[in-house]
Amino acid sequence: MALSGRFRSALIIGGQGIRARKLRTFLSMVSLFLGVLAVVTVQAGSEIANRALLADIELNAGKDGTVVLTLPSHEATVPIMTEVLRGRPEMVGMTSTMAIIGEPGVTPINPGGSPLKYAGEGYYGPSMVCDQTGCREIKQDDSPPPAGKAIELRLVGLTGDIRQYRPFHTEAGRWLDFSGAPSLSPGLVLNREAAAAFTQHQLPAEMRIKDSSANPTPRVLGVVHDGDSSPTAYVRADELLNWTTPAGGNFDGRNQFAVYMPPGVTDVEQTLRARLIARGAPGDQFHSYPVEAKKQIESQLTLMRMIFLALAALVLLIGVAGILNVGLATVGERIEEFALRRAVGTPRLLLAGIVLSETLIIGMLTAAAAIGVGAVGLKLAPTVLGGRFESMGAELEFPWQAGVAGVIAGLAAGVLGGLLPAIRAARIPIATVMRA
Repeated sequence: MALSGRFRSALIIGGQGIRARKLRTFLSMVSLFLGVLAVVTVQAGSEIANRALLADIELNAGKDGTVVLTLPSHEATVPIMTEVLRGRPEMVGMTSTMAIIGEPGVTPINPGGSPLKYAGEGYYGPSMVCDQTGCREIKQDDSPPPAGKAIELRLVGLTGDIRQYRPFHTEAGRWLDFSGAPSLSPGLVLNREAAAAFTQHQLPAEMRIKDSSANPTPRVLGVVHDGDSSPTAYVRADELLNWTTPAGGNFDGRNQFAVYMPPGVTDVEQTLRARLIARGAPGDQFHSYPVEAKKQIESQLTLMRMIFLALAALVLLIGVAGILNVGLATVGERIEEFALRRAVGTPRLLLAGIVLSETLIIGMLTAAAAIGVGAVGLKLAPTVLGGRFESMGAELEFPWQAGVAGVIAGLAAGVLGGLLPAIRAARIPIATVMRA
């Protein structure tokens, strides 16, 4: 209880000293403010960068811990994968091929499914075909068809909701509905790049898929952000099978077959491997790996954070030097006051606590101001920078780690800046009051 009373007394007297010297308190806070704000900014920036990089990896590869099983390119891959995953909503099979939407008999505006920013730049290289023996150029005797209103995109067939593993952001319309029977008119969900092509060009609604039995008329259901810079459309795998013939076995190297599943599941992988190998699929083309998004970005983020924290610490030390200078000057002016307190029985520890409490209060007030400025600045960042950086979104929130870092920086600055003045105040002899 005695220690509690002394601590309370030190805070009260320290607060009175701050109120009596408002200008010096303000100057101390100004000298420390930039240092604490630098620490808050670095911590907030590193956390936001971590979220942004992790979100990009999750969009393209999957959430951390997801197990991805890649399957071989074989005529039986899609039918067997669809059959094995039926009734297993926690697992999602994915197949992809190339498709052209637009006028028939023309060269797409983006041959090969390239991003739209490269459309119309001319030669894209020879057409290639790839199989188990390697890749080779396709000999074409005829000249390519004329350019027309058509777009080439990657068509991704899904057996279930891939968003449980790759959190696509729906920007318009709706996502695929996997309940009910498949439609004869494929429902497509476009990514940003494909949606931009439909916005910039008037494309006829006719889709041509390699080895398809006929050219279907697709329906656009919605638009998502999937992190892919190339035009991509997502469709139910069973609706895609209504128009394609997987038994044809013509794979051009751009077909992809994969299964997304939670960790610890082995029965599906064993079943797929056994059934596909029994149908003649090469056994060395099965690959299973976990997604380790945080591990991929941890080293680069740690290095970046350490460099900027070192710079922030340098700015913070400059602020600490300012508090130290003001504190020593204040103690020098209050020598008679502290000597008189010693003469009436005030312990040395309490005198040190009075001086240290002043710097700690200044440090905490500065930390609160810096955290408030950082939070307001982060709220205004999407308005100021939203047109330039897509990662600056309305859902951007001030990370609590930055607030904790600001409080720690304020406390550390208060202790470092007030320790030496506190020791000097505690050593003032009682005889000083006699000379006064």
